Amino acid sequence: MLRTMITATNTLNQLQQQIDTISNNLSNSTTAGYKAKEAKFSELLYQQFNNDKLDSAQRQSPAGIRYGVGARISQIQTIHSQGNIQQTDRDLDIALTKEKQYFNILRPNGENEVNVAYSRQGNFYVSPVENGQVMLVNGDGYAVADSTGNAILFPSDFSNFSLTEDGILGVNYPNGETLSVELGITELQKPQAMEHISDTYIGIPENFAELEEVILINLQGPARSEIGIRNGALEQSNVDISKEMTNLITAQRSYQFQSRAITLADQMLGLINGIR
Repeated sequence: MLRTMITATNTLNQLQQQIDTISNNLSNSTTAGYKAKEAKFSELLYQQFNNDKLDSAQRQSPAGIRYGVGARISQIQTIHSQGNIQQTDRDLDIALTKEKQYFNILRPNGENEVNVAYSRQGNFYVSPVENGQVMLVNGDGYAVADSTGNAILFPSDFSNFSLTEDGILGVNYPNGETLSVELGITELQKPQAMEHISDTYIGIPENFAELEEVILINLQGPARSEIGIRNGALEQSNVDISKEMTNLITAQRSYQFQSRAITLADQMLGLINGIR
């Protein structure tokens, strides 16, 4: 009975993580550029009980049984498929139309420094800084980087914005002048090798210097012709709500079964202990 309770408890903890993952997907179903996560399960160690070999010729049942100790989440995988593109007609709403391309975002690391993170979230804004300038930021207030890795700053008396097919943002002024800025865009060759930071951000893994294969390319120079970009639009979340709801119901049912197994094992132990 104790083994039954341990098996059910092991699985309950992992099912709770799966439910948390599904809940996070559902809560971000309207977040621009969000990529859904999926929990993958694998079996824990099991014990094999074989039947008597001398009696196997006369038995119709299987040769043995496996007694497991539950299941665990082996991987929480990010689904990098393209989300739907929604037209917004806003100058600073920018959607990437190729799956592996990401905007370069400068995020503070808590040590008076910034690290480059990568995001598909393209709803940008301007935030005032010193000397009558403004800085291009994303919806979370983090600076958007240019192709050289620096924050994008420009005078605040602009009139509107434009965007070329190779990712050059044009800041237009009333006097007819235009300031051109190359948006920092990186193509991830191995998205699964990146480190998950938060809901819409991924970063360079700690063992990046040890990796022998190329996992990302900063699109500069002639490579910018490979950029897929669209102005006045946003990439929506790729969360499939109907699929997530189905997975949530399945996970909740599994959770109930495991809880019931613990209850039954506890009742049987009570009966055994009550035998005089």
